[in-house]
Amino acid sequence: MYESYLSKFNYEERKKMKIQIPELLELVKKDEVQFIDVRFHEEYEAWNISFAKNIPLNELPGRLDEIDKSKLVVTACPHYDRAIMGRIFLLENGFNARYLTDGLLGLVDYLRGNNAKELFNKLND
Repeated sequence: MYESYLSKFNYEERKKMKIQIPELLELVKKDEVQFIDVRFHEEYEAWNISFAKNIPLNELPGRLDEIDKSKLVVTACPHYDRAIMGRIFLLENGFNARYLTDGLLGLVDYLRGNNAKELFNKLND
């Protein structure tokens, strides 16, 4: 599986594999992204992001039909380790995918105060 990915990996691919929080949120506002939280159900139930779909990493192979291939898919976990694995798996299965560089913890930190209010207003227009 990884052999195919690694053989195509180059400098441009390195830049395309990541997405920063501001860019992600712009795509969320435009409904141009599917945001996948790859944490286990227990983690997701403890706290979650309202616009994220929870598909735990270990369930990803059996749930590909729940992911919209016409959109960019962004994977996320608290940091980025599981998100990177999920991204590679999705790429190998024909999806356009990136991972969130700052992870869910970075996103939660970013979405405080005015940033949270602005996003809420945009999503509920």
